[in-house]
Amino acid sequence: MSNQTEQLYFNAFNLIPQIGSVRFRKILNFFPDLESAWTASATDMEKCGLEQAVVSKIIEARANIDPEQEFALLSKQNIQLLTIKDGSYPKLLREIPNPPIVLYLKGGFQAADDLAVAVVGTRKFSAYGKQAVVELVRDLVRANITIVSGLALGIDAIAHRAAVEFHGRTIAVLACGLDSIYPATNRMVGQQILESGGAIISELPLGAPPLKHHFPVRNRIISGLSLGTLVIEAAEDSGSLITARHALEQNRQVFAVPGSIFNPASIGPNNLLKMGAKPVTRAADILEELNLEFVQEQLLAAEVIGDNEDENKILGLLTREPLHIDFIVKNSGLSTGAVAAALTIMEMKGKVRNLGANQYVVSR
Repeated sequence: MSNQTEQLYFNAFNLIPQIGSVRFRKILNFFPDLESAWTASATDMEKCGLEQAVVSKIIEARANIDPEQEFALLSKQNIQLLTIKDGSYPKLLREIPNPPIVLYLKGGFQAADDLAVAVVGTRKFSAYGKQAVVELVRDLVRANITIVSGLALGIDAIAHRAAVEFHGRTIAVLACGLDSIYPATNRMVGQQILESGGAIISELPLGAPPLKHHFPVRNRIISGLSLGTLVIEAAEDSGSLITARHALEQNRQVFAVPGSIFNPASIGPNNLLKMGAKPVTRAADILEELNLEFVQEQLLAAEVIGDNEDENKILGLLTREPLHIDFIVKNSGLSTGAVAAALTIMEMKGKVRNLGANQYVVSR
């Protein structure tokens, strides 16, 4: 069976609400191909481990579904269908306990998305929360980290906007079909994501509404696409904490920004910190915990920019690890006098730090 024919039936089966990823996996494991499964008898359907009531729903639903016609609707809306069998399926997502069998995609994935961090939080954010999101996302995208979130009101939307504003990549995961953006007020944000080269994805088919039970299931994809999940302001019962729980179940890191004990939106992240989440006050905290030292050096280099060619040569050598002035002279191609003068000026500007004994590091 050709790949396109197989995609027809991946989409067709996914249109049946009773078939989640667990039941879909049973079908894939039992039948030689999905075309055979689509025309299988009720008896064979039950043999693959599906409940009788579910089989009845499948038989009833497939009588009203034209696989080719339904697949054509995706093409009309420039929506790609990615399956668990595809080589371009996200590597991190494939590793989670219950990965989605099907992903609908606007935009595209890139190899850079292997370095992704989820940023989630409350809809009712404070000025502090907004500032934290913007500054942390700014520094993460400067270090070429992809930002993943759920395109919800509040912290999610701010994270997506900040990623776009600072020319970074961002992926939005919806809890409805890709033929609509929920909430509708974030349609412009969705358009900005696509125009900036990002992606909008969902495991739900066209026409699927944003039902309440879709959101917790969607959250496992947000955390599953990411090396870690950062929670910035979340009430005690926030859905963001569900994303954090998914991250723990997926053996991913959980991060939290500490908040005021007087702000109800700080209860979530503060409780996470009590339970062992990594506290975050700067992007470097995330990069260090994820052992992304090489990315951290890119971040530092992006933050500290020289005012002339000599300064840039020196800053290109400096990292968070101390370097002796003799090493800098040898590798910069500058004279000892020029290096000493530039280091003195940059130390006064706060760009470098002298640790003593002529050992220098780049400064934040």
